[in-house]
Amino acid sequence: MILTRRSLLQTTGATALLASLGQQAFAQVGLENARIITGFAAGGTSDTTCRRLATRLAPDYAKAVVVDNRTGAGGQIAVSYVKSQPADGATILQTPTSILTIYPHIYKKLPYDPVADLSPVSLACVFDFGFAVGPAVPASVKTVPEFLAWVKSNPAGGNFGSPAAGSTPHFIGALLGKSAGVELKHAAYRGTQPAMLDLLGGNISAVSGPLGDITQHLPTGKVRILGVSGEKRSRFAPEVPTFGEQGLKNMAHSEWFAFFLPAKASPEAVSRLNGAMKSALAQKDVIDGLAGFGLEAMSSSPAELAELLKKDTAKWAPIVKEIGFTAES
Repeated sequence: MILTRRSLLQTTGATALLASLGQQAFAQVGLENARIITGFAAGGTSDTTCRRLATRLAPDYAKAVVVDNRTGAGGQIAVSYVKSQPADGATILQTPTSILTIYPHIYKKLPYDPVADLSPVSLACVFDFGFAVGPAVPASVKTVPEFLAWVKSNPAGGNFGSPAAGSTPHFIGALLGKSAGVELKHAAYRGTQPAMLDLLGGNISAVSGPLGDITQHLPTGKVRILGVSGEKRSRFAPEVPTFGEQGLKNMAHSEWFAFFLPAKASPEAVSRLNGAMKSALAQKDVIDGLAGFGLEAMSSSPAELAELLKKDTAKWAPIVKEIGFTAES
């Protein structure tokens, strides 16, 4: 028997069947357009992660996927923007951990709730931080303890830049100074790359930031990485000792980038993006591309990301208290 469209509509449940077919067609075609929002400037590791994934999400997840850099307030502007957008899967947040796990401990009031305003989708990558110096520091300074000793004798040089106030690299620099009883004045930038430009120009002494943001400047011959923050040496800079190897205790800190949707995203929308992200992060060109910036590609389930968010938020509470930093300080 041949079913015409009219006879199909006359059968019981035909409307539901057509709706189901329509959803399947949508899932196959994907969205018309999608945006990945990052709170950091172009050229850095956050931006690079977004652009590597954007090329792999099109055209299956969406016909066109673009990266939107909404910088400012240490990443808060990006998170605030995404939370206000329709939860249809077309607006995706990419963010480092500190904006969601550290900021709640240093700001009395945030324009977003890391748990209530976002739907976890997947991890993107994990990475270590580097602490580097530039032309403003004598070439004889080759280790972190030597830098801290130099600062004691040259207080005017006791400064460093990081991608944002209250970020993990900011606190790494603060903890390094605290370990030696010296004050390292902090300068917050809109991403690590602007800080690196000031470092290369001799305007600041040091930069604490994602390792990949620093290694790309090593060919200039003006940058020296004094230490890395991982529990073991990074394969991206194997010649650089960890902070722990240099006698600095409790200084092992890594970070992750991850993807989120607005809080009211449906389970189907989250699942669909999670599948697309996992597929993209398994591609060799994405893995190799991220590795070129010191990033280890790594996906997760939404539940695993939610648990990691909870765990890291608890981890940073006593560290922030020890440092004594608040947004008003």
